[in-house]
Amino acid sequence: MSRRDLVLLTDHGSTEGTRDAMATAVRRLTGRDAVPLDARHFMTDDADGLGGTGRIEAAGGSGVVRLEVPGRTVTTDTVVVYEIPPHRRPAFAHCQRLLRAYGVRSLGTDAEAWRAATEKDVTVARFARDGVPHMPTIALSRPSPEAAAEAFGRLGGDVWARPCVGMGGDDVFHVTTLSRLDAVARHYADLGTDWLIAADARNFTVDGQRHQYRVVVLGGRVLRAAEHVQGDPDAPCNEIQGAVATVLDVDGLPPGVAELAVSAAKSLGLPFAGVDLAAESGGVVFEVNVHPAFGSTSGVDQVAVPYVAAHLER
Repeated sequence: MSRRDLVLLTDHGSTEGTRDAMATAVRRLTGRDAVPLDARHFMTDDADGLGGTGRIEAAGGSGVVRLEVPGRTVTTDTVVVYEIPPHRRPAFAHCQRLLRAYGVRSLGTDAEAWRAATEKDVTVARFARDGVPHMPTIALSRPSPEAAAEAFGRLGGDVWARPCVGMGGDDVFHVTTLSRLDAVARHYADLGTDWLIAADARNFTVDGQRHQYRVVVLGGRVLRAAEHVQGDPDAPCNEIQGAVATVLDVDGLPPGVAELAVSAAKSLGLPFAGVDLAAESGGVVFEVNVHPAFGSTSGVDQVAVPYVAAHLER
């Protein structure tokens, strides 16, 4: 393992909270603190007044780079990237491409794989290409009321609507009537965003609660599995929206779920991902998360430590 400093590159404006877990993992594995750098310095937009203030250049030797931000310079061959919010990823892609071109040890340099997971219409196209099971889905871009209604009817009149780029279940709606569909279409038009509708997977427990699985995979193996149960059948089934998460023994997943999660990550080209999926409807994938949140002590052990370790082994 290199004795150069390990850089932890995250968006310090994010409130997701996983960078502390990553820092803990680095200390545990290396006995040293990571060098935390704010990824916003390396973004090509200037949304926070920081974009374009960082520099990346080769520092001699294969895979060795110098990262410079105002007031700090660090030389490294290992960069752990995490906690980059979905809407900031296009502006971060240039940084990813530079790190990749210089051969830095990192699992977070494939901008095209990130895009395939972040833009849900691209995700669906990849799944269709590779035969990854998912619910029938139609992408919409400022549709006329007639076009939206036709798509809604084609999917059976019971759908979930979501923006093509989103986070945490925000702006995700269960739609079962044309009047609701019209309101949702106006909502997305006001946001200026493209959106999708997908047929409902009917993923209910025996007592009528929604449930699904979050399976975190790394290099083709499952690191962590959790079941999310949502008491409100019209609300997204994730913790931010009120679902209760229970960590499971990986061997306790329904047959085929682990394999489905691995195939979904592979389809998008991600070596590491958090896959949301259901066993109902024959087993279907809902989405793939580039940077799944975890936050708990067990998440440090099960996710952060193996993720950082994969960088050190490269």
